[in-house]
Amino acid sequence: MYRDLPLFTIVWTTLLALFLAPPASAQKMDDEEALEIAVEAYIYAYPLVLMDVTRQVTTNCESPDPAKLMAPVNQFIHAPAFPDASFTDVVRPNADTLYSTIWFDVTQEPLVVQIPDSGGRYYLLPMLDMWTDVFACPGKRTTGTAKQTFAIVGPGWAGDLPDGVEELRAPTGFGWVIGRVQANGKTDFDNVHKFQAGLKTFPLSAWGRDYTPPKGQVDPSVSTDPPVEQVASMDASTFFDRFIDLTKDNPPHPNDYPILARMKRIGLEPGRAFDFDKLPPQMQEALNKASSVAQAKIVADAPKTGTKPNATWSMIDPPIGTYGTDYRRRAVVAYTGLGANVVEDAMYPTAWTDADGQPFDSGRNYEMHFSKEQIPPVRAFWSLTMYNDKQGFADNQLDRYAIGDRDDLKFNPDGSLTLYIQRKSPGKEKESNWLPAPKSGGFSMNLRLYWPKGTALDGSWKPPVVKRVK
Repeated sequence: MYRDLPLFTIVWTTLLALFLAPPASAQKMDDEEALEIAVEAYIYAYPLVLMDVTRQVTTNCESPDPAKLMAPVNQFIHAPAFPDASFTDVVRPNADTLYSTIWFDVTQEPLVVQIPDSGGRYYLLPMLDMWTDVFACPGKRTTGTAKQTFAIVGPGWAGDLPDGVEELRAPTGFGWVIGRVQANGKTDFDNVHKFQAGLKTFPLSAWGRDYTPPKGQVDPSVSTDPPVEQVASMDASTFFDRFIDLTKDNPPHPNDYPILARMKRIGLEPGRAFDFDKLPPQMQEALNKASSVAQAKIVADAPKTGTKPNATWSMIDPPIGTYGTDYRRRAVVAYTGLGANVVEDAMYPTAWTDADGQPFDSGRNYEMHFSKEQIPPVRAFWSLTMYNDKQGFADNQLDRYAIGDRDDLKFNPDGSLTLYIQRKSPGKEKESNWLPAPKSGGFSMNLRLYWPKGTALDGSWKPPVVKRVK
């Protein structure tokens, strides 16, 4: 087509076309496709942003605060007791184990973690990257209960570790260790505290010498509102600005290239400079709309993600804890239970509705009956936990937020078990099996199976429905 044109005209026309051609991040597309990609991007980014807000809230202190389960970065904080109904920093907490947690920063150097001998006590120390994937999990099931020493190293670190120190390479520069130590009721707390006291952490540069961690810096501007609510209230500019900034130290996973390519088409490139206000109007509009659309999808998917063995229970099929490219599931799990374990360590069947498919109402009474064969199959322990409509513990007169096999349950003569789920006491003779419902509103529940047996993992075992009795 250029055969009869002067050489100058050919060169200038070619250069002009290249100069004026839109980059990949500004390719023309219809509004529907732009919104579709923006929604995918929000769902992809949601766990990373939620993790960072949670990190910011729970590390905004000068020194460890057991009452609030807060500690500066790279310092363990140990829960001395189960949380109560005032605890809102993490959705759907548990009342089975005492937490020992640490937010780590290995962008500068590795962090050494020393674990004492637990004497056979069940514990696990799942280590999550900032995308909420579990990349390591020392504990009774995986590494045993003898004394152990590990070093968490960053994705780009290169060097040598002391003899006897095992390397655990984090995919991101920041992350969260959410340790859980079995506690058999309040009378067992002192034994758990002895194990927690033996959990030590310090930077690799402090190896072989006494180390005193520095005080943390308190930022008075950091909100104390629940992280889930903070993320939900973010406008698109705030959310995506934070997301792109976070990817500088917390890179995407190697299998994320397809969605990264799609996001690039609307101007989102992890690790690159980002200015929401400089995006084309079409892309700004798509991202603005995506925030509410994606939030609604995550909330709507929460009660229906996974399989439903019956009308009451929803069981998210694996993968959990490690998600591959199932970004929708990853976002839903982050929303409903940030910090979930892999299924081999724990399973979390969730109950949203009764046997008739009706949402739970705290003004009604319910029963859950386990036949002898339906008692949860575990190698560690199991529990049933109550949550209010904000995914926190339900305040009640017994301060009982969960019930399970470490409680003094009364079994029926045939080996079966009936639990009573209601606001008011079912009567003194049944209170040992009573899980109190909230004082008002709806509720949901989680069964927790720690170190589940094969029949739970392969789907042979199914939890019984919860029946409304009046």
